[in-house]
Amino acid sequence: MIRHCVFIRFRPEISGDEKATIFAEISALKSRLPGFLAAHVGANVSPEVGMDKGFAEGFIVDFADVAARDAYLEDEEHRKTGAKIVAAAEGGVAGIFVYDLEIAG
Repeated sequence: MIRHCVFIRFRPEISGDEKATIFAEISALKSRLPGFLAAHVGANVSPEVGMDKGFAEGFIVDFADVAARDAYLEDEEHRKTGAKIVAAAEGGVAGIFVYDLEIAG
């Protein structure tokens, strides 16, 4: 399994509704992409103040395997939502942190 983690430093003027729309679009991809197992979205709730380095919100998507993750990355709807994320992030791509983990078993 691949766990695709995306953390975002949203620009201050991005509304809660805009964030919710982005997260809903990511979650909606599950219904049309084989191997997209689950999406988890929301704000950081860690009590470790400052450890998020400003990446206060984001999402995690679980994929059955590398092929499913790669299909998601190439998907046209994902690319459209990805462009919205880049536009909403502080500094564009600099305001986004992506980290994928391979989960055994």
